[in-house]
Amino acid sequence: MKILIVGAGGFIGSHLSEEIINNHKDWKVTAIDISSEKIKHLIGKNGFDFIQMDILNDGGALDEQVKNCDVVFPLAAIASPLVYVQNPLKVFELDFEANLRIVKLAVKYGKRVIFPSTSEVYGMCSDEAFDEENSNCVTGPICKQRWIYSCSKQMLDRVIYAYGVRDNLKYTLFRPFNWIGPRLDDVFNANNGSSRVVSQFLSNIIHEKNINIVDGGEQVRCFTYISDGIDALIKIIENKDNCADKQIFNIGNPNNEFSIKDLANKIVQLAKNYDKLKEHVEKIKIVNTSHAEYYGKSYQDVNRRVPSVERAQRILGWKPMVDMDSLLTKTMDFYFK
Repeated sequence: MKILIVGAGGFIGSHLSEEIINNHKDWKVTAIDISSEKIKHLIGKNGFDFIQMDILNDGGALDEQVKNCDVVFPLAAIASPLVYVQNPLKVFELDFEANLRIVKLAVKYGKRVIFPSTSEVYGMCSDEAFDEENSNCVTGPICKQRWIYSCSKQMLDRVIYAYGVRDNLKYTLFRPFNWIGPRLDDVFNANNGSSRVVSQFLSNIIHEKNINIVDGGEQVRCFTYISDGIDALIKIIENKDNCADKQIFNIGNPNNEFSIKDLANKIVQLAKNYDKLKEHVEKIKIVNTSHAEYYGKSYQDVNRRVPSVERAQRILGWKPMVDMDSLLTKTMDFYFK
């Protein structure tokens, strides 16, 4: 099987490429990205081809790559809330327009698409647990530009679904819920808001900057270790008895439900176990800030984001295994041991 991973140099793409090359020798990966930093250890290995490419300016080269693959993962995306509010058109151009082109190529050549939707498509849905088939997608007013990421992903979900109906496109949509692990972000980047929440808190500690929790940190998220997420993706690729065709799956860990405030406290406590962090952590505090101060006035947050994973369990035979303490310890070990 030939698998094209566009955005292979990102967090999910690098771990997926690594798993395939190490453990699925009959599969081949063509990896496309503008950077090879996170996958440089794979370059030169059998079954792995890296093509450095900016898909926004590729001059048609992507067409040939989609034509020659069996399965395409359009993983290239901007997933930083700070960018959503500061440069929303950049998010739209990459997350929607560039990936729409890949989807259209998959339709043209009859290729299977495995598309990374997002937990953010549910927006401010009030359901106790978000259900792929029944939960509403609820976003805020147009002036809250943070929703351009959610809307870009949701619109592609709808386009892919429509191609499945009209052109019998084979697809699977997966919705990651706060996947965490090694290579998530550059924790040594000191810029506030440049990383996702766990790596941002770790970055603050290493740079002796106070940890900012937005609006009291009462927002609830469910954190999923990357190995659990990749396990689900492998099952989707394998597609036993075509079980994943034209399906949508939440991929998250409802057992790892924590508020951002509790997450910050847990990370601070764990940091005291690391020689590289324990002196730094004594010099910082957890402080409250408003979303307007931290992200800007066009930001809006979600109080609670918890997935139902019943479909993934029933159809894929998948369930998350890594608990919160193990998740954080494995991630921190990667950066600081």
